[in-house]
Amino acid sequence: MSQQPIQFAYWVPNVSGGLVISNIPQRTSWDFDYNRKLAQIAERAGFDYALTQIRFTAGYGADNQHESVSFSQGLLGATEKLKVIAALLPGPWNPTLAAKQIATISHLSNARIAVNIVSGWFRGEFKAIGEPWLDHEERYLRSEEFIRCLTGIWQEESFTFAGDFYRYRDYSLKPKPLSPRPEIFQGGSSRAARDMASRVSDWYFTNGNTVEGIRQQVEDIQRKAAYNQHQVKVGVNGFVIARNSEQEAQQVLQEILDHANPDAVKGFQHEVKNAGSASPEGEGNWAKSTLEDLVQYNDGFKTNLIGTPQQIAERIIALKEAGVSLMLLGFLHFQEEVEFFGREVIPLVRELERQKERELAHG
Repeated sequence: MSQQPIQFAYWVPNVSGGLVISNIPQRTSWDFDYNRKLAQIAERAGFDYALTQIRFTAGYGADNQHESVSFSQGLLGATEKLKVIAALLPGPWNPTLAAKQIATISHLSNARIAVNIVSGWFRGEFKAIGEPWLDHEERYLRSEEFIRCLTGIWQEESFTFAGDFYRYRDYSLKPKPLSPRPEIFQGGSSRAARDMASRVSDWYFTNGNTVEGIRQQVEDIQRKAAYNQHQVKVGVNGFVIARNSEQEAQQVLQEILDHANPDAVKGFQHEVKNAGSASPEGEGNWAKSTLEDLVQYNDGFKTNLIGTPQQIAERIIALKEAGVSLMLLGFLHFQEEVEFFGREVIPLVRELERQKERELAHG
């Protein structure tokens, strides 16, 4: 288990509908005033990162979508310590624009900007905006080139690159981002996603899963990263329902499922299964997800952060022992629940970490 404290990130609800495909009443809003206050609450609560989402079209309850990079810049302006991860989708973005945007925001935010490279799963979105829909392997090849170009532009005085998707000749970007350079996150649960992360990414996000399922993924990616002489850390998606009793938490989960929008969930299932089945192994994100799992976009229920603060803290430590360095969290009512999580759960996690360190020290 890592000696470093596990870190916490939250999904920024800059897209309407919250983080569940359910008609359950939510006190979460996609507007900027709500999100500015949420970022300040999260910063005080002990969160390290906020992750903005990128969507270009409506679907699955997300009728309104704020653009990720400009929204991230707004949140950085409202906070002092919180790092904000802006989602970038290769295709609509090219590395030149992205490198320039993020370098400037690095200077505006005292190096608190990071990026999440999203390879794309929603075919209908690409069709709607006139972007070519590449097959599964090509999407990851393009994303890998995108990342190599970003890091090259940021780090080299004169950058030259000849790939299948991007080409540069003696390109010099000034000013470069402040040090440390922006961290690069990516998601995906397919072999291609893990292979890419093991070569070029700083962080790898995976969907929610059991502790054993996560352990297997971590071992796979760390073995590949070691072979590539690369270092990558792992973050896991989880949907938190922290209540004073386990019964109350399970009741909230059941209410979310009871109010699920079945047509929207089935539509989402069709899209994601289509994206995942294109991988050579026929898997990827959501490959083994049930309809109930898919009510939360990234299998967050599977991580089982549902119960009392003590139960949730113990499950987070179990994930840390499996090799997880970051928890990426969603909530039903973000402002109240992020504040509650910071007050009731994070201190328990820190105490359990100290307890584990004492046990190790005494052999």
